[in-house]
Amino acid sequence: MYEEEKEQLKRVKDYIVQILRPSYIKGFMSAYLETEIMERILSEENTSVTSAAEMLFQSILNLEERGWFQAFLDELQEKRYTGLCEAIKEWDFQKLEQMRAHKALLRHIEASFTKQIKPMEIVRYMSECIFTKDREEITAITEQKGQIAGAEKLTECLKRSDKPNWFKLLKLALEHYEFTNALRLLDPNTGHEGYQNTGKEVEDGEANDETTTFRIEYREEACANDLVGSVNQMNLTENQDGVAGASAWAEPCKISGERKLRAYQRELAIPVFDGKNTIVCAPTGSGKTIVALAICEHHLETKANASPKIVFMATKVDVYEQQYKLFKDHFNSINQEVRITGLCGDMGEQIISMDIIAENNDIIILTPQILVNALTQKDLPSLSVFTLLIFDECHNATGKHPYKILMNSYLDTKLSERNEPLPQIVGLTASVGVGTFKNRAESEMNICQLCSNLDARIISTVKNQKEELKSFVHMPEKDFFEVEKRSGDPFIGIIHNIMSRIEELAKTVYNIESLSHIENREYGTQKYEQWIIEVQNRCRVLQLEDKEEESRVCRALFNYTEYLRKYNDALIINEDARPKDALVYLEAFFDQVRQAGFDETEQKLTAFFDSQHPHLVQLSEQGQQNPKLEQLKYILDEEYRNNDQTRTVLFVRTRALAEAMKNWIEETDTLKFLKPGVLIGRARKSNQIGSGMTLTSKKGVLESFKTSDQSKILIATSVADEGIDIPMCNLVLMYEYVGNVVKMIQVRGRGRAEGSKCFLISDRKERIVKEKLNMQREKIVEEAIANLQESRETMEAKIDILQREDKRVRDHKNSVPERPRTAGSFELLCAKCKRFACFSDDVRVKDTHHIVVDRTIFDRCDIKPHKNPKRFGQFEEKMKLFCKHCPSFDWGITASYMEIEDLPLIKIRSFVVQNCETKKQRTFRRWKDVTFPLRQFDLADIQPSS
Repeated sequence: MYEEEKEQLKRVKDYIVQILRPSYIKGFMSAYLETEIMERILSEENTSVTSAAEMLFQSILNLEERGWFQAFLDELQEKRYTGLCEAIKEWDFQKLEQMRAHKALLRHIEASFTKQIKPMEIVRYMSECIFTKDREEITAITEQKGQIAGAEKLTECLKRSDKPNWFKLLKLALEHYEFTNALRLLDPNTGHEGYQNTGKEVEDGEANDETTTFRIEYREEACANDLVGSVNQMNLTENQDGVAGASAWAEPCKISGERKLRAYQRELAIPVFDGKNTIVCAPTGSGKTIVALAICEHHLETKANASPKIVFMATKVDVYEQQYKLFKDHFNSINQEVRITGLCGDMGEQIISMDIIAENNDIIILTPQILVNALTQKDLPSLSVFTLLIFDECHNATGKHPYKILMNSYLDTKLSERNEPLPQIVGLTASVGVGTFKNRAESEMNICQLCSNLDARIISTVKNQKEELKSFVHMPEKDFFEVEKRSGDPFIGIIHNIMSRIEELAKTVYNIESLSHIENREYGTQKYEQWIIEVQNRCRVLQLEDKEEESRVCRALFNYTEYLRKYNDALIINEDARPKDALVYLEAFFDQVRQAGFDETEQKLTAFFDSQHPHLVQLSEQGQQNPKLEQLKYILDEEYRNNDQTRTVLFVRTRALAEAMKNWIEETDTLKFLKPGVLIGRARKSNQIGSGMTLTSKKGVLESFKTSDQSKILIATSVADEGIDIPMCNLVLMYEYVGNVVKMIQVRGRGRAEGSKCFLISDRKERIVKEKLNMQREKIVEEAIANLQESRETMEAKIDILQREDKRVRDHKNSVPERPRTAGSFELLCAKCKRFACFSDDVRVKDTHHIVVDRTIFDRCDIKPHKNPKRFGQFEEKMKLFCKHCPSFDWGITASYMEIEDLPLIKIRSFVVQNCETKKQRTFRRWKDVTFPLRQFDLADIQPSS
């Protein structure tokens, strides 16, 4: 009985035993198997799940009792083995087969992958793909043995998953929790096609190549959501020296019924009041945001009969939060009829389209990508909807920054034949020293380019009221401390030796030199980290004839390179801190490894560390001191001896170094009274040692530093570069912390108190030279600005030329040259399963959308609810389209258009294009690249379903 079913099951045995966990279908076993057999299976499961599944499978083949097959299917369905159940019911294992490549990849990268994630965060995101009992086991293991052991258990569960969407959900989870290293292992492009930029990438924090000069798991990226808003809780008249404008008003006086600007602030605003497109350039702490508030007041008043609409843009979410609160508080105090709203990438998808938001508000505070998206998605017809655009930190309006994208749209309108009204443009910045330059002429050209990008014809600086400006904005004294390098460090020698031994071991497995083109890599450098990344990426796609050997080689190489990465990170920590701090980092890593079930390779690698550990401990306790720390101690001792009320901000490059500095100060007898606070951004990667700060802890640290005698020094990463008001700071220390001219001015500007000092400490002569060059460049920029202000006609002529040239370049890039179209018909096949979707003859174009007019496409796809439907002009998203045979593979959307509610709109990158005659196949990433003709959409083209 059931002989046919048993024969079928034998053919698909591998799928069953690689997925099924016998204890999860205990109900079926107790009903159809003898107790002794069931107990043996469950006992075996404690040793090997796959072996236990093999035993269960053999027992099933021996069953003769009526109804066992349907009972087996029912139990699979009830216990959520839905993928396996469906495959057996339909005798179609294609979906499970398609998962094998992803599971094989996970096996290859497992050794490195499990050290890059926090399993409990992934489990929460992927709950629909993980059994309840698995979640409980992962939780228990993580709590008892640590992150790596929990990650190994999670990986084991994923390799047994029968859910077709597990891989996609895993990538989404890694992206959501920003486990970038792990995501890179799964997908070297670390991105997902079809996902739209919501603005978070720019707003949450921009990687600073100038200051963060190497990758390490603690690398800082400025992101402190809602941070600054917590600092500036004073009302607008409390403090005259604040940065964000929360304090830079003069004493209360009548203007617009409320306050008046300082004389230098009015000087900055006058060109804007006259209606000119202007870049307002003034030092950090001068109150540029207060100038912006006055500009908005003036604009609303003078344009009252023309429906004024103002947009104020901030590049980062934390600054957005601050400015939004400031605008709300200010206008609520003087005119509650002014309608203000705010939008940023952290808010998720907009429910209301931008054109409606603009119609119902007078001032909109936002992050710029929000506006870029609104224009791209046709939620906003053009920037002509607004009458004033204010760009905070406008020096960013270059390259591919959202500011530049917005201004490209503005300039395209301006330079075209369309006679549309355009908004006034105002930029705010502490420096226009953008780009690279060696002399005044090159600096002038860079400034003209920035003015061209912003269509600004005036650079407004303080010229007539300089004395008043100096009385409010204090320039810190700048000095440099070049320190001798630490030489002959035996701690470094031991780490180098271990790394060399690991590399030799890796070469016995595979020729690792063939996996990367990077040469002359030195231990303890960013270049070495880049080599590791390249080797891992090449290993990910390594193919050998023997698949078992391929799996073994890949796993070993990922193990070797991951351990090399940890040692490289430790060398980087040791360079700026103490051997003790580097050792703590390594000890934490190996403690995690030991808690997990590590294989023979990992045991060997751990033995290398263990054999040297006593010597490393001895060196960390008695070894050579870091000359940079000794210099830093001398500076702090002297400054606090001369002024015990000193408030210091110490800038460092990484999160790990911030923690190490805190420990060093607390463990140094003459410095422990400083009670250091640490200000770092939130975690963006998986870290085993430490993590990012919560919003509450950031507020507490800042309040303690600002308002009490408890904390006298704030150790900060790039999160504190700009936007944080710390009026009491009178000592800024830059510990190997160097950037460009703009960065230098921003960091120096953290010192607001009179008599402030700013010192750079470094053992690298090239960094000190670079900072001194930055100071010279700052003077060059000032001269260039003055010359341009004196030569307005020449400046405007240059701007006109640059705008026309840039427009020609954009037009060339945006043009779609006529290319020969291949005659004949083409099939569009699902790029994942190669099943037929539609013919090229059935695709039509409407605006930027590509519509399938053959209604039978719905027979070949599944539709699911769209989580965040939007409107694109006349099209409104309704549902998501997925391949019927690959339910997780996204084909596009359905959208309503006029009276049609479900037009299928597809994306070409989801398909393989096959010539119907030659059967030759090609793929295209963009519709404009396809080689077949496309006709314009007409409602009459819609074919009824048969």
